[in-house]
Amino acid sequence: MSSALKYGMKRVVPFSYEEAVEKIKSSLKEQGFGVLTEIDVKATLKNKIDQDFTKYVILGACNPGLAFQVLSEEIDIGLLLPCNVVVYEDPEKGETVLGVIDPEMMVQATGRTDLDVFAKSVREKLQTALDSV
Repeated sequence: MSSALKYGMKRVVPFSYEEAVEKIKSSLKEQGFGVLTEIDVKATLKNKIDQDFTKYVILGACNPGLAFQVLSEEIDIGLLLPCNVVVYEDPEKGETVLGVIDPEMMVQATGRTDLDVFAKSVREKLQTALDSV
């Protein structure tokens, strides 16, 4: 079961970090999303500032058809794309956590209520991807 944040949804999963990364990528693909970017936060922090951090990845997910639709309506919404998905190990609890951004919250920043229907559709797809892992 997932839980809501003010800006996204998250869920603890019964998989290792590595398994969870592969499962969410597959689940996103089933919902029409591709992963455009993959940031290994642990490796980046170690390489850039020599700091140790828990296993943590940020995936930039994009559904090309939906992106085309919304960019056609609001060209500057690209500032809010792609949709971020995170996978990390919670070192205190020993759990693997998945999280996805809430597109409805992102669209609120535009002040364009006509984009709410679009954001709801994206949110539903991301929620389905999250819940299917």
